[in-house]
Amino acid sequence: MRLPADFQATIIRTARLRLRPWLDRDREAFAAMHADPDVMVDEAKLLSREESDRKLDRYSACFEQYGFCRWCVETLDGQFIGYTGIMRASDRHPLGPHDDIGWRLTRAAWGFGYATEAAKASLDDAFLRVGLTEVLAYTAPDNIRSQGVMARLGLQRDPARDFVAAYDGTNKWQGLVWVSRHAA
Repeated sequence: MRLPADFQATIIRTARLRLRPWLDRDREAFAAMHADPDVMVDEAKLLSREESDRKLDRYSACFEQYGFCRWCVETLDGQFIGYTGIMRASDRHPLGPHDDIGWRLTRAAWGFGYATEAAKASLDDAFLRVGLTEVLAYTAPDNIRSQGVMARLGLQRDPARDFVAAYDGTNKWQGLVWVSRHAA
């Protein structure tokens, strides 16, 4: 699906946050977040500026193609705090093609309920505007904070879909799968 040229991207507002498509001005804060060892503790490595820019470009391209993706999340006064949103996974993923929700916040944004608030708004958009009927989420077994967000969102564990992947070709990563469903 390719969006029409006159497509106007949605901006989602919650009580405290704004979720919006990516802008070039977001690159520096996005890269700083991916270079923070505390934020990236569950990842195999920190991202270089070039890797971070490529990731942001993938998110922007996803918006252009599908009309949804990982949103830039900022406070209502415009402070960048991270991202959340739905990403379409390819058929090369261990689970095959599917839609998954993910989030990552700057260290300064932890502990305020922002991840749950933003992810809830993103799920609502995916189910109500986009028309998805199932969204997966996955995290490492030791990422208790993300599992807490998944539980607060009402996602249900689906151990039958748990998987192991080697994303960089060497380091194996175990994903615990959670699922959210919405009637069509």
